[in-house]
Amino acid sequence: MTARALKAVAGADYVLGHSIYLEPLEPLLAGKNVISSSMGKEVDRARKAIELARSHAVALVSGGDPGVYGMAGIVLEVLEHSGEEIDVEVIPGVTAANAAASRAGSPLSGDYATISLSDLLTPLEVIEQRLDAFFSADVPVVLYNPKSRGRPHNFALAIEHARKYRAGTTPVAIVKNALRDDEKTIITTLGEIERSEETVDMHTTVIIGSSESRIWRMGDHVKGIITPRGYHRKYLY
Repeated sequence: MTARALKAVAGADYVLGHSIYLEPLEPLLAGKNVISSSMGKEVDRARKAIELARSHAVALVSGGDPGVYGMAGIVLEVLEHSGEEIDVEVIPGVTAANAAASRAGSPLSGDYATISLSDLLTPLEVIEQRLDAFFSADVPVVLYNPKSRGRPHNFALAIEHARKYRAGTTPVAIVKNALRDDEKTIITTLGEIERSEETVDMHTTVIIGSSESRIWRMGDHVKGIITPRGYHRKYLY
């Protein structure tokens, strides 16, 4: 969380969010009205936040950054359709791509793409088209929501698309619970990713490198991934 987000929560009368995101905030929520809801209730959550915001200070919590696969979009859409004029601020956070990259060296030094493998809101055929576009562009690709019990095969499908454009030696970072308890980082390659597939779930972010990405070592120890930004083409170091 950013300092600005902490300040917003501290100043709120009501705090709303998915239960999985509210639980880590419990030390900050004493004396506040807390409204917790489950997955699939995003529209209802947005409506309730707007209703309460007519007369109270409200903080609606997302995981990561609210504008990246988070609640900001639906809140603004619902507010737009309501025709009401209510002050609203989208406060940035640390999205999963940045959190995971920080645990895996510097795999996202330049251009990169992010894509969610959840087909709850985006048709699978559209996801596949985007996977081909991103991998063919030869930029690192970050996979959000890679695997769940309800759609266990989408991750394998994404790997199939990656292998059409990337060599088996392409570095891959699998980061589970980035910057949270039980954090785990695995550095592997596209050719050997199945060996670590059991780690991949909805709490995992997967970064697949570009053709220039390489595994970063200190001596015999694998430390992470480096994707050069291009300094080596212009400077001597």
